[in-house]
Amino acid sequence: MNASEQATNLELASKIATVVNLFKLEFPDAKSDLKPWKNDPETRELVDPDSIDIGFHFPGISKSWRSRSVLIQIRFYQDPVSNLRRAIGIEVAAFDHRGEAWRLSTIDNWSIVGTSKPSSHIEDKLKQICRQILEVFNKSAA
Repeated sequence: MNASEQATNLELASKIATVVNLFKLEFPDAKSDLKPWKNDPETRELVDPDSIDIGFHFPGISKSWRSRSVLIQIRFYQDPVSNLRRAIGIEVAAFDHRGEAWRLSTIDNWSIVGTSKPSSHIEDKLKQICRQILEVFNKSAA
């Protein structure tokens, strides 16, 4: 779900801003997009209400990223017993003019799969950012 729609209280808005800042500290050329999903019926059917989705767009194709845009989806799970909501993983998908170029999931084995993968330097920084994002959202949940 669009990050702009998930920012329903000060705590969530602050955590979303922290994620944007973490990314932009490492990649200052990236432009953040808190509404990466269109607001139409077809797209609404595909959107996960248990995620916070943030897009980042590069000026032109980034050779090190091997993409033009990146979508970060922070996935959540609400425990029905404890009522605790935790970030359980992050999905990152990168896109170029052909569509999806590569994908990273922290839920499985943290490996990047796709037709054109980013440089190892970008991969390492991205995994570091993912760890920091999980920490930001699970700090108060621990």
